[in-house]
Amino acid sequence: MGHSVKFAGNPVELLGKEVKVGDKAPDFRCVGVDLKDVRLSQFDGKIKIISVFPSIDTSVCSLQTKRFNLEADKLGDKVVLISISNDLPFAQSRYCAAEGIKHIVMASDHRDVDFSMKYGFLMEGLRLLARGVIVLDANNVVRYVEYVPEVTHEPDYDKALQAVKALLQ
Repeated sequence: MGHSVKFAGNPVELLGKEVKVGDKAPDFRCVGVDLKDVRLSQFDGKIKIISVFPSIDTSVCSLQTKRFNLEADKLGDKVVLISISNDLPFAQSRYCAAEGIKHIVMASDHRDVDFSMKYGFLMEGLRLLARGVIVLDANNVVRYVEYVPEVTHEPDYDKALQAVKALLQ
């Protein structure tokens, strides 16, 4: 099999293709909070931070989303932040409205698990996404990737942001 992470201390295989630094990121299709498609190709020419997590309704996922929302506001219009989970778009929309999340494109992979299979984030048997962060340059080349080893922990925000700032120079 492929790669694995731990979820609450238990090993879980990740389905799909693990992406690595230097890979050309494949296009994907998710569902936005407006129920329209969200595709990587919509953001061509921009640096992308893709924040991946299991469910917006958990404390660590909420912290991750709030932190990246704050950072996205500081990074300017050359950077787009896309948050992806298998939550329904309605749950993502409700959360963003309640928490004042305005600087992130929320995307749900619940329909086709297209993103999670192409990027290797689908936790086998759970139909939830593992936690991680991917940074893509303006040409959709992977410049940073983290599959958080323990899904209940936060990602390394500083390393992801360093990768983005290096691309902005």
